[in-house]
Amino acid sequence: MPETIAERLSALNIALPDAPAPAAKYVPYTIVGTTLYISGQLPMESGTVTVTGHLGSDVSVEVGQQAAKQCAINILAQASAALNGDLERVVRLAKIQGFVASTPEFHEQHLVINGASNLLVDVLGERGMHARAAVGMASLPLNAAVEVDAIFEISKG
Repeated sequence: MPETIAERLSALNIALPDAPAPAAKYVPYTIVGTTLYISGQLPMESGTVTVTGHLGSDVSVEVGQQAAKQCAINILAQASAALNGDLERVVRLAKIQGFVASTPEFHEQHLVINGASNLLVDVLGERGMHARAAVGMASLPLNAAVEVDAIFEISKG
């Protein structure tokens, strides 16, 4: 397995995009001491939400997992922006929260959020093992199917 986060991203053929801009009056991340909080990230690519709708009706688990993976890529892009491009300052991913727009009958939110968890562990290695929540929601901003936020421990810069 490649040693650095940059090498892992390259091995996975992932180029981090520019960090998506907030959709309202909030900041995309905050740093308090050695804790980095990343605001909820949608499955955005080039300024567009790529997966919309609800799991259990018009979005499959597999497509939801891809949406969660894109959310995780955007989390890493935000972390990179917060850390001036130095993802090696990540000590540990403490927790992610995954929100899944879903019908009341849908009960596989955990499988959807695996898309984010798997990508983050693949990229961060042992530092990417995290606590998490995966919950169903009636709707999400911009009709996104998935949203994921994150909390990291970082080293002092």
